Amino acid sequence: MTAKILDGLLVSQSIKKELADEILKLNESNVYPCLATILVGNDPASISYISNKQKTAKSVGIKTLDYRLNENISHNDLSGLIDKLNKDKDVHGILIQLPLQKHLDKFVILNLVDPNKDVDGLTFLNSGLLLNSKSKLIPCTPLGVMTLFDYYNIDLDGATVSIINRSNLVGKPLASLLLERNSTVVICHSHTKNLDKHLQYSDIIITAVGNRAKFKLTKNMVKDNSIIVDIGTSRVNGKLLGDVDFDDVKEKASYITPVPGGVGPMTIAMLLRNTVQAAKIINSFNI
Repeated sequence: MTAKILDGLLVSQSIKKELADEILKLNESNVYPCLATILVGNDPASISYISNKQKTAKSVGIKTLDYRLNENISHNDLSGLIDKLNKDKDVHGILIQLPLQKHLDKFVILNLVDPNKDVDGLTFLNSGLLLNSKSKLIPCTPLGVMTLFDYYNIDLDGATVSIINRSNLVGKPLASLLLERNSTVVICHSHTKNLDKHLQYSDIIITAVGNRAKFKLTKNMVKDNSIIVDIGTSRVNGKLLGDVDFDDVKEKASYITPVPGGVGPMTIAMLLRNTVQAAKIINSFNI
């Protein structure tokens, strides 16, 4: 048995085509979705992520504003930029690339963003709405995973799902989304005892560790016909790898995401979807 591939590239291309058509219709109503990205410092990985997001947004017809800021920018100056973008009616989405420098309080900065323009879904308001199944702007990676499940008609009702991540960006919002779909969710992390046992009973394993030196998911850790979603990324000898020993695990699983080409493209597609969603919210479209 060889697992079927959950092809994030394929699904994201379909979503981007739908968004491009939707954006053209919005343009007819004089609405031009616009995404502003803010990058503090010159971290190579962050520069690459931002450049990719900008390029992909433009490819579907989303206008972009690209702010590259000095790593020593003050809290007040960064706050001033966010306030300006909040007030700009032509800007619909604001994305602050993480991580931020240590002198900037991530939680304070993120919560300066207008919740209606919070395309990462990370403000306290949107996080709280998600817990109550009311959020319209959902963190991109969890939303991308759920969209993959739906595209491949994976039944989540009653499924036992282990998530190896407890962050506000991935693990916690993903758990909320899965609970809405009646899954039984176990959140695992670096202090989880007997991790292997949790995983061996799981119908679905979602791993987002991102440190291949400390963690690798192998076939002895998963049960037959399980579904494996790999969100983690690591550079090993210049090669991009996920958390999963792909060639090993694919012979035991029923579905599996590759790295690259799995969740990564879905995350960017969901960012574009959230930007279009924000444009509709701000312009009082029915959604």
